Amino acid sequence: MSLEQLTYEPTSQNQRVEGFEVPGDEYPRGFSLDSLSPEDELQDLIQAAYRQIFNEQQLLASNRLSGLESRLKMGHITVRDFVRGLLKSEVFRERNYDANNNYRFVRMCLQRVLGRNAYSDREVLSWSIFLGTKGLHGFIDALLDSEEYNNHFGDNTVPYQRRRILPQRSEGDVTFAHMPRYAEDHLAQLQDLGYDFNRTSVPGGYRFSSVPAPTRWQWQKPPYPAAVRRLGAGIAIFGVSFVGVLAIAVVLSWFGWFHL
Repeated sequence: MSLEQLTYEPTSQNQRVEGFEVPGDEYPRGFSLDSLSPEDELQDLIQAAYRQIFNEQQLLASNRLSGLESRLKMGHITVRDFVRGLLKSEVFRERNYDANNNYRFVRMCLQRVLGRNAYSDREVLSWSIFLGTKGLHGFIDALLDSEEYNNHFGDNTVPYQRRRILPQRSEGDVTFAHMPRYAEDHLAQLQDLGYDFNRTSVPGGYRFSSVPAPTRWQWQKPPYPAAVRRLGAGIAIFGVSFVGVLAIAVVLSWFGWFHL
């Protein structure tokens, strides 16, 4: 049975407020076929689309879709169709959809496709139900064919993070690239395997430890008894000391101070 999508109220986020500031170098550059100058490369627009959809962590040569790029370069598809192809690719599904739960995936897609954060948990729940009933392709089509996407990006503009700069603050919002790829449930799985990501204080700041917890993996356990290890260490120290003394004796013999 198909469930109706829950309604949700949009909040007054920064991107919903018209700005009067003069755009500068801090503002994200918009890549659009409508404003692509002759000296600009179409490859820059394609790279911007990859960066927006796959994010910085997944900009790999193996993730490129050469056939889809060729269709865009030949003018057979629009930028919106190119973005749709990236979102529906097996690479995106494997690295983003399969690696997260529905709630996490919805938040990621709102950021990467609509260029904003989720309005509320109710919106996330609404789109999660839609994703569960209509499937991945139906969810992607709904975002790309929505009135919000059409008003802000249309057919020929690569999505981007809208209104990141906050004029009344000394610092703006961080980019969506700072959002970790995995959610807390995946972090819990790593911790169950023995990894410790707790923040510990060190001189001058903090550090995050990704070293396995005190319980060692099997291949890390010493294969020899403690007595054998101490004997080996003693032999190594004696050997190093003997070689050092011999080297000093050779040097002294060069100056005639010592005869071997």
